Amino acid sequence: MIKHAFLTAIIALAATSTALAETVEQHRVTLAPQTEQTEMVVAIATYQPGEVIPRHSHPGVEALFVVQGATVALPNGKQITLKTGANLLNPRDKVHAGFTVVGDTALKIYTVHVVDAGKPLYVQAESGN
Repeated sequence: MIKHAFLTAIIALAATSTALAETVEQHRVTLAPQTEQTEMVVAIATYQPGEVIPRHSHPGVEALFVVQGATVALPNGKQITLKTGANLLNPRDKVHAGFTVVGDTALKIYTVHVVDAGKPLYVQAESGN
């Protein structure tokens, strides 16, 4: 059902827009086997200044796009800017995040996960990972 809805959306977009002609591919990953044992989860997350995004992983692939950039503080205190328009691909089971949003601007990200069906989307990392 997810595949059908996704394909229907792509066909509708192609029929009504020239957006596909302007597509710039960011990442590509093989999803094998692509079966009923996987789910696609699309989300928008907003993290306000002061919020912590704990270290975690996913039981599948996560692609994200930074809709609104912000400054974040890493666990070692170093601050970096996640710029609007940046994108990232986190492979299956890769532990990532573990930072705090700092400054005056919220961090807003658009994510697409292709994960094992029936499993939690987020797996909190153990200490030291």
